[in-house]
Amino acid sequence: MDTLYLRRRITNAFALALGTAATLFGLAFLAWILWATLRQGIAALDWKLFTKITAYGDQGGLSNAMVGSLIINLIGIAVATPIGVLAGTWLAEYANRTRLGESIRFLNDILLSAPSIVMGLFVYTIIVLPSTVLTHGNTTFSGFAGGVALALIALPVIVRTTDEMLRLVPSTLREAALSLGVPQWKLTSQILLRAARSGIVTGVLLALARISGETAPLLFTAFGNNFMTLNPLDKMSSLPQVIYQYANDPGDTLHALAWAGAFVVTLFVLLLSLTSRLLLSRKVSHD
Repeated sequence: MDTLYLRRRITNAFALALGTAATLFGLAFLAWILWATLRQGIAALDWKLFTKITAYGDQGGLSNAMVGSLIINLIGIAVATPIGVLAGTWLAEYANRTRLGESIRFLNDILLSAPSIVMGLFVYTIIVLPSTVLTHGNTTFSGFAGGVALALIALPVIVRTTDEMLRLVPSTLREAALSLGVPQWKLTSQILLRAARSGIVTGVLLALARISGETAPLLFTAFGNNFMTLNPLDKMSSLPQVIYQYANDPGDTLHALAWAGAFVVTLFVLLLSLTSRLLLSRKVSHD
């Protein structure tokens, strides 16, 4: 018995040491990336970054890319949120413990890890190419197509989060409402969704953070634009696309602009992540 106990203690200590080492290894690289982005990005920050467009090259800024990213991300999250919330609600309340529901959950988990460039190629095939043919080349790449591609990336995140948050709501709440004669649709819309609201909003914010740094799908959909545009049917610039373009340029000035853009994107994602964590912690504390 003593030998078995000692062997288990040694195995446990060894596994704990490996887990701790792996965690520290990952955190060290994350801290290194954040420090490099912070140091290079802050050094490149300038007022013209927010006032000039990329058409000026190394004398310009990133204002059109920031506005384009905002528009494309808003389109993506506006398309994905209602569909994702409705699909997650259906999975949790109407298809829970059914074979169809489990199959959809499995497919949704596959989409969670699908390469983003595949989404870009898919939207290029179903939106960009047909719009080019139908408009005789007047509308090709567009911010709207980029938003749809980002929506396809955000959708599985929102579906999974909504599903999980609704399934965490105690079943006694459902039983109490149904025993009072509350219809299923009213129970779902006015009680369950309100109870899971903080978690669902957290999932939407995490999905927005997930799509904010995507580059590959936008290369096939929004394409890029060196000038300011607010029309989602035009080619539209975005921060990830400009960062990718400037990082491949041999000029040091454009490299500095790329670092500045990376810093802005990183800061935006960190703020979204902190906000989502704050909302989730408030929900847990209230519960």
